[in-house]
Amino acid sequence: MFEISKYENRAALHFHLAPQIRAASGRHHWTRKLADQFGVAAVILCCWTGPAAAIDGPDTSTAPVKIAVFPFELEDFSAAGKQGPSPIETSYLVQSTEEAKKQLLQSGHYSLIDTAGIDLGAAKEEGLRNCKGCEAAIAMKLGADQALIGVVTKISMTEYVVRLQVSDARKRRVISSFATGLRMGANYSWPRGVRWLMQNRADSDSIRPGIPTRSRPGIPI
Repeated sequence: MFEISKYENRAALHFHLAPQIRAASGRHHWTRKLADQFGVAAVILCCWTGPAAAIDGPDTSTAPVKIAVFPFELEDFSAAGKQGPSPIETSYLVQSTEEAKKQLLQSGHYSLIDTAGIDLGAAKEEGLRNCKGCEAAIAMKLGADQALIGVVTKISMTEYVVRLQVSDARKRRVISSFATGLRMGANYSWPRGVRWLMQNRADSDSIRPGIPTRSRPGIPI
């Protein structure tokens, strides 16, 4: 605050305060001009910018991707391969499927589309891995954005490879494919192989929509 008593006359006071008066006048003029051009809302927006605007606004970029995870399949090259999967192997395939679903949900980027009881058509006999992309069309019918199929390739009783393939349901093209490389372990270790693959190779950001197709072979551990 300025005290008038410090000045000998009113002219001196005006001379001292002139810069502040001109600055205030300029601000008022700019505000009136902005209001005339863009309305009151624009003025409020310009005057109220800060962290609150970012916090209050909804973040649509984090909307979960709807993904259909199909039952894992066994590709058996072992000596007993012609006999088909045993009941115990079938149970470990189910556990592998559930492990993949668990990892997707824990990432926070996905919501699961139920595939239980879905008619796979010709793929039921040949496997989704051999149907030339039919899983994408099935996933689209279910309302999913993406389709995930998993294959456990059994080399021997204690050697296997886990592969994942993610497809865009609408564009019907592969987004990403991943493999563990050769791993050591009996059938009970298949779900563990799925978990390792999804945590170390198929990170959630790399299989989101818009990411180009790529293949990342795993590193044996």
